[in-house]
Amino acid sequence: MTKAERRELQERQRAEKASGKTGSAAPSTPAAKKGRRGSLAEGLSTPGSAQKGKETKEGVSGAVGGGGGEDAGKARGLRIFSHFGLPKPITSHKGEIHPAIVRLGLQFSEFKITGANARCIATLTAFKSVIQDYVTPPNNTLSRHLMTHLSPQISYLVAARPMSVTMGNAIRQLKLEISGTDIDLPEQDAKDALCDKIDNYIRDRIIIADQVIQDTAGKKIKDGDVILTYARSSVVEKVLLQAHSDGKKFSVIVVDSRPMLEGKNLLHTLSSHSIPTTYLLLPSLPSIITEATTILLGAHSLHSNGAVYSRAGTAMVAMLGKEYRVPVVVCCETYKFSESVGVDGFSKNELAPINKFSTPPHSKSPQSLLSASTNENPYLEILNPLYDLTPPTSITAVVTEVGVIPPNSISSIPLALGRNMI
Repeated sequence: MTKAERRELQERQRAEKASGKTGSAAPSTPAAKKGRRGSLAEGLSTPGSAQKGKETKEGVSGAVGGGGGEDAGKARGLRIFSHFGLPKPITSHKGEIHPAIVRLGLQFSEFKITGANARCIATLTAFKSVIQDYVTPPNNTLSRHLMTHLSPQISYLVAARPMSVTMGNAIRQLKLEISGTDIDLPEQDAKDALCDKIDNYIRDRIIIADQVIQDTAGKKIKDGDVILTYARSSVVEKVLLQAHSDGKKFSVIVVDSRPMLEGKNLLHTLSSHSIPTTYLLLPSLPSIITEATTILLGAHSLHSNGAVYSRAGTAMVAMLGKEYRVPVVVCCETYKFSESVGVDGFSKNELAPINKFSTPPHSKSPQSLLSASTNENPYLEILNPLYDLTPPTSITAVVTEVGVIPPNSISSIPLALGRNMI
């Protein structure tokens, strides 16, 4: 028996074992076992065994995926990437799920709402609806029972899409405010106070912070500058529009990459404001980076060691900027700071579902051709990691609402603000 035949036999045995655990099949009898052994021997001796092996591999990958759909099965096919976050099938959850949370979870899973700031604002806004519709049960206090009521809502959102650092920091702050609620306060007054705290958090940590960052970073842009940016960051977009409204003459290079192609939205916004803009994909970056005078990048989160966790491809742009001695400036609000230490983008990441960003069937783009080849070849796997990690050595400065700081001083910011936590 050759290696290929032995491997095929092992795969068939695994598939039978998995189907015996998951499905409620007929009880195994000696006759059935004999029939299965006969079918295995017949499969190894028939000319069409290769095709059956393909079907068996697909069945194994589906069993490993736990019934999470075609995308989940394919994404879990390569085990070294199995720890990457992927939207899970939303089934039943303990507790009642608020309609606002159900709607938000669907928008998250469909990637209708993307970006750290947008996801955080949408989450806090949905929690305001949950709090206003909440009624404290008898013999309970709001400060204790509301925590229990919010837990299934949070779990539902995490099942739709892995939680971002911004959402985690905001939820942690919300729980702190809930635990500090006065038990003697009337229920409606307590709920109104919590909603006011949520509004203040959005205003102070996101909206006003973005305004300060766009003023600070906008002053660094001079006439004749060529600003290079990657994908689309909401705060970088505001910085460019602020500099343009101040009357400065500059041009922008938008670098983009598949599968999300977020830079197209930034290109449309800048072009509508009559800002000279050049659009190119990431592989073409080395041929044009020498024309850039400054690189402006956004961030999904910022680790305590100064590493930037952002859209996949950011690390390549930053390292090329360092190689060609182009200043790399990251615009990031302080509420995106993470207490963890980031070493690489492999230990923690998220995978984009393949079918969320696929092009129409009639399109002749490389992505549509790749999707077609994937359907034809079950052994071809497509992985789209959404984020990567940029080392602090590739970053010149970080612009925050508290000023321009070097990346190796990030850990001192919470203490300077008088906080024990972000």
